[in-house]
Amino acid sequence: MKKRDGYDAGMAVKARGVLYPVEQSRYVELTHHAPSAPLEPYVEHYWHVRWAVDGVFETKVLSHPNVHLGMEPEGVFVYGVHRGLFTRRLEGRDHTLGVKFRVGAFRAFCGAPVSALADHRVPAAGYFGPEADALGRTVQATADPAEAAALAEAFLLPRVPARPDPDALRAAGLVARFTTEPSLFRVSDAAASAGLSVRALQRLFSEYVGASPKWVLRRARLHEVAARADAAEPIDWPALATELGYADQSHLIRDFTASVGHSPTRYTRP
Repeated sequence: MKKRDGYDAGMAVKARGVLYPVEQSRYVELTHHAPSAPLEPYVEHYWHVRWAVDGVFETKVLSHPNVHLGMEPEGVFVYGVHRGLFTRRLEGRDHTLGVKFRVGAFRAFCGAPVSALADHRVPAAGYFGPEADALGRTVQATADPAEAAALAEAFLLPRVPARPDPDALRAAGLVARFTTEPSLFRVSDAAASAGLSVRALQRLFSEYVGASPKWVLRRARLHEVAARADAAEPIDWPALATELGYADQSHLIRDFTASVGHSPTRYTRP
């Protein structure tokens, strides 16, 4: 992948959903670290963000259907699936380490439907005890991202179940399929492909994913629109609308504008 204006397009694949990535790369350094084999069923990756801002910069993200554990300057928090546009103000110089849990995996830690966490940020101590706050302080005092990820790894290892929940794995597999299968645009079609009724699929997603099947399908389309726009190549908008299952170009524009706050053409404008 090519690099332009300091922006690593290869990293954009992992950072899919981050809006205005070229501008963000001027202020933010983002790195990812893989979990060890025992944690792979639960953790997708650790992410580390370091920023240096003169004034204020707002980072904006179209989030994925994942729960995150964030070790931030102001504390340690669990973030449920954020169904709107996630915005974070960055000031000065600092850093954050995060754990991106696999889809469905956080159900093992919360003991309740993951949908209860949707659009919420809650203190991590409620799920992991006061040790979570101690971990956050240690991570904040650590300058090396790989070392910070190792600290989170050591914290989580004794806390994960010996075996993942089969329903969590099923939910994760369905989300992966729904977000990559180009012919799945409607919940009824997605449910049929999974061999479930629409209601059963909705219950599974409420329990393990934290967002509805309709939201997951729609968010995947918006990620694709943003990714195409960020590629800085000419876009045939009517053809893209058809490819992604929109009724027409106007439908795509309305959906993107409602979620991002700008039309696709204004989003692509430098």
